[in-house]
Amino acid sequence: MNLVWLLLIPSFGGCLAWPAERLHPVLPRWISVAALLLDVLILLPMLHGLAPAGILGQGHWLAAFDGPWIPTLGIDFRLGIDGLSWLLVALTVGLGILAVIVSWTEIDERIGFFHANLLWCLAGTIGVFIAFDLFLFFFFWELMLVPTYFIVALWGHENRMRAAVKFFLFTQGSGLLMLAGILALAFVHLQNTGNLTFNYFALLNTHMTNLTELLIALGFFMGFAVKLPVFPFHTWLPETHTEAPTAGSVVLAGVLLKTGGYGLLRFVLPLFPAAAHEMAPYAMWLGAIGIFYAAIIAFAQDDLKRLVAYSSISHMGFVMIGVFSFSALALQGAVALMIAHGLSTGALFIVVGLIQHRIHSRDLRRMGGLWTDLPKLSALGTLFVLASMGLPGLGNFVGEFLILLGVFAHNPNFAIAAAVGLIPAAIYSLIAIQRAFHGQAAVPRHGHDLGRREIGLMAILAAGVIVMGVYPQPIFELAEAGLANMQSAPVLAMLTR
Repeated sequence: MNLVWLLLIPSFGGCLAWPAERLHPVLPRWISVAALLLDVLILLPMLHGLAPAGILGQGHWLAAFDGPWIPTLGIDFRLGIDGLSWLLVALTVGLGILAVIVSWTEIDERIGFFHANLLWCLAGTIGVFIAFDLFLFFFFWELMLVPTYFIVALWGHENRMRAAVKFFLFTQGSGLLMLAGILALAFVHLQNTGNLTFNYFALLNTHMTNLTELLIALGFFMGFAVKLPVFPFHTWLPETHTEAPTAGSVVLAGVLLKTGGYGLLRFVLPLFPAAAHEMAPYAMWLGAIGIFYAAIIAFAQDDLKRLVAYSSISHMGFVMIGVFSFSALALQGAVALMIAHGLSTGALFIVVGLIQHRIHSRDLRRMGGLWTDLPKLSALGTLFVLASMGLPGLGNFVGEFLILLGVFAHNPNFAIAAAVGLIPAAIYSLIAIQRAFHGQAAVPRHGHDLGRREIGLMAILAAGVIVMGVYPQPIFELAEAGLANMQSAPVLAMLTR
């Protein structure tokens, strides 16, 4: 039942936050923080929990819930959480709290509706990570899109409507392809067994021809590849990030992109092992191209927020090649990179928001010399740029190193191609540090450095990327248990060390 509360608390919190603005403008913010802190209190004891046998498939599950929803159509309210899901839900809730804090002064219009949409978006994302009925999974997948659209469209910057519509069309269109794949898989299972069900565990061993499996797998793949996003389905992301408010960018980069990587791990590999093996070379080339292409495009950006957005595309290319390498090391690296990227890139978007609030610009040509005026902000900004670059001792390095190590054992060509993409990433990162924080100020300005609330916010994220860089073992242990739950016999046969 705890899993149900994990969803209900932010959902009801959003319903309370919306009208609470009429009582006091600050009340929706405190409701949001309280709702997410309650989710934290629910999550922590789950680390020592064990789901009752028989509710979910074999494996180690921390908690589970199974109740009827639409039994006539074989749809159940089936929820489960293992190590992988726990990590991503914890990332969602943690970054959600930070998003509320960073929007404390930034959002000053329709505050209640903003926090309602933020909480509903987070509730939908949590649902994606714990749903084990495919129809329920799609329901949560769609649920997280609509609030995100409103966050960008109502509280974004100058071209927010164009960005919001583009985001919605890309994600909704790819989501419909995934829905077609879900329905096709359920109907194939119905033909084989006479039982209509959307139960993830029942559908794992569905027998189908190679062509049918490939076509259905492509529907799932498109839904997740667009959300990741992977080249060439990435064009919605830079514009959406650029126009979104800071809190929207934090949630989008830190959490929503991870639903694409999670979907590939949880659904494409176990449900369609033969098709995944057939698609692997193409998927890995797309990932490798995306790493290099996005890094080159980021190098040409003058808008700091757009630069960070393109860096996200490059990093998610590593996740793609890691997933389709069928290497146990690379799969661990992909999970570690998703967590580390959520922390470092979420922090970078907060840094950009703080800079924009002080100098009223994101243009690198109008920066320079920030270290003189804003030493604390500049020091933390430098740390997070270095983390994003993959500096050893920080979180992103661990994930990227494991991915390259695992992929090299599987196919050295892809590992070399991905490693080459790290060169322009290092160049644009160092140039961004130089242009923003060092040298002479491009224009006169006056601003105050970080306050206590902002330092506390950034210190939490800094501690996260440093701890992940020097002691990632707890992440590996949780991820390993979750990855083991997804490895059907055909997937295990393809895994390499």
